[in-house]
Amino acid sequence: MKLESFVCGQWAAPGRDLIEIASAVSGDVVAQATSGGIDMRKTLDYARGTGGAHLRRLTFHQRADMLKKLGQYLTERKEQLYKLSFQTGATRIDNMIDVDGGIGTLFVYAGKGRRELPNAKFLLDGGVESLSKTGSFAGQHIVTPLHGVAVHINAFNFPCWGMLEKLAPALLAGVPVVTKPATVTSYVAHALARMIAESGILPAGAFQFVVGSTGDLFDHLTCQDVVSFTGSAQTSEKLQRHPVIAREAVRFVAERDSLNAAILAPDAAPGTPEFDLFIKEVAKEMTVKAGQKCTAIRRAIAPAAHVDAVIAALRERLAKITIGNPELESVRMGPLVGLDQRRDVLAHVAKLRSEAELVSGDPDRFSVEGADAARGAFVPPLLLHCANPASAVSVHAIEAFGPVCTVMGYDALDDAVTLANRGGGSLVASVYTHDTKIASDLVFGIGSFHGRLVMIDRDCAKEQTGHGSPMPQMVHGGPGRAGGGEELGGIRSLQHYMQRTALQGSPAMLTGITGSWSKGAAIVEKERHPFRYHFEDLDIGQTFMSKERTITLEDVKHFAHFTGDTFYAHMDEEATKEHPFFPGRVAHGYLLLSFAAGLFVDPDPGPVLANYGLDSLRFVKPVQPGEAIKVRLTAKEKSPRNKQYGEVRWDVEITTATGETAATYELLTMNAVRP
Repeated sequence: MKLESFVCGQWAAPGRDLIEIASAVSGDVVAQATSGGIDMRKTLDYARGTGGAHLRRLTFHQRADMLKKLGQYLTERKEQLYKLSFQTGATRIDNMIDVDGGIGTLFVYAGKGRRELPNAKFLLDGGVESLSKTGSFAGQHIVTPLHGVAVHINAFNFPCWGMLEKLAPALLAGVPVVTKPATVTSYVAHALARMIAESGILPAGAFQFVVGSTGDLFDHLTCQDVVSFTGSAQTSEKLQRHPVIAREAVRFVAERDSLNAAILAPDAAPGTPEFDLFIKEVAKEMTVKAGQKCTAIRRAIAPAAHVDAVIAALRERLAKITIGNPELESVRMGPLVGLDQRRDVLAHVAKLRSEAELVSGDPDRFSVEGADAARGAFVPPLLLHCANPASAVSVHAIEAFGPVCTVMGYDALDDAVTLANRGGGSLVASVYTHDTKIASDLVFGIGSFHGRLVMIDRDCAKEQTGHGSPMPQMVHGGPGRAGGGEELGGIRSLQHYMQRTALQGSPAMLTGITGSWSKGAAIVEKERHPFRYHFEDLDIGQTFMSKERTITLEDVKHFAHFTGDTFYAHMDEEATKEHPFFPGRVAHGYLLLSFAAGLFVDPDPGPVLANYGLDSLRFVKPVQPGEAIKVRLTAKEKSPRNKQYGEVRWDVEITTATGETAATYELLTMNAVRP
């Protein structure tokens, strides 16, 4: 299989200098990749000029629909990826994490894009800020897609998930992608890239795929581009020092080496559910993907009194792991990704053994099922014990990127915190305790050194997703050694690919630019009630001013007894005399809302299909019996939903007869589109 790059809308044949890629299982050559030959300037220009232009014409909802369709398309073809991935050493369970996990990320971002983002091409960030005494000058932050390209450089361990978890937020943000896989597993990424290209779902230029060297790609980056890198700290540092990255202030997101820890709390003694969960998770993280996970547990930190029990339990569990050809159902752990990786892992283990004793597993003596151990990149699970972790250096600095973990003991909880933080910044740590006080102490002791903390106990045991599973909804990244970057985290990850800009001007100008009415901008009053207009006929700023209604004491009493809300401030004049901000007996806030609805609602059937909620409710001034209220209802924003209806956001202000604001909120309705 000769791997091709997909650039400028077509597949580019490999160059002359081919790199042979061997199967991790058999050692046989399974693919050939080129070391270069791509015009990187042209590739980036095509992404910016063609892909970016296409994507920015789409709304967030249209981009979300695109991700959903792509996820569905890949789901129907995932078995092809499974079959290829066996050659990387991945078992079927490993493939579920990589293939299904990657596709699942597309679905998560598709759903979040539809639910949490407007059907628009940009975002409003926060409310309007008044910048003058009279309100004639104001400010509003907006967030828009960068006019550049997202360069994604992925690691070898997750050729599918690594590509898709970066692709989803970039495309949803409206930025085209050039993705480059690690060469050793690029044949799996290549198969995935072919599926994406052949689907025809993404606009031209939105996705490009480069096999082999990036060549002079970094020389052509601009301030509008983003580099998202996953891999070693050494490579990350080299790329970040590129002069163009510094000169152009190119955004650089790094996710790299991490000495993650699992912490067994003092209350989680042998025999407790938490102890068993700790043992299960450490063993799983050592063997899933043969320990080739940036989130794998490298240090198992346990109370000194329980270290022997931890080692015995892990030794027993690891002894049951069958190593061999990952295509066999009986095999639970395949080989490392290649012979170079095997040599690297064993070299690191040799350094760790200068400070720690090997207590389980022998790299020179182990059995392999269904494969030739001499030809494949096989290594057994290797468990070490560091007796003096406080004075050790290597166990807190060297990551053997394979099925390797070091057990270490601590005396006081503060010692556990110190050991965990010795990693110098990690992607994740997991804590095993049923004591919330201990959990709290650990969280605030190690939180600033970690991107993610997982509290695992008996209460969440059945549904927890595990120490080493980054979820699309939660941030994946970490400080210091882990790279200082963040990926995923739901909608948060779109911020890498977008620019926040502060707009300043008159309310009318801001309204005209953003399509969102703000107080101080002109209002439009028409003969017909705003609720009589179909979605596309309703003007932003269209307003209804209600008549007044006087709140009586009988209204307050009736509302109190009818709803059961007999709070003293509504029922007892005497009790409110010493109240810090009620001037006396006051009307219920929700009575005001109810009466406001009665004042502005148009009761007859019409384009307004439903009222489905309100946002940003604030009760500003108490209203007493005998006072009158009226309502201003203004169309603030419109967001299309489908061919039948759209969402309308209304700015609502309840005022007293003297013009003082009593309450403000935003009402949400669904309005029918004109037939």
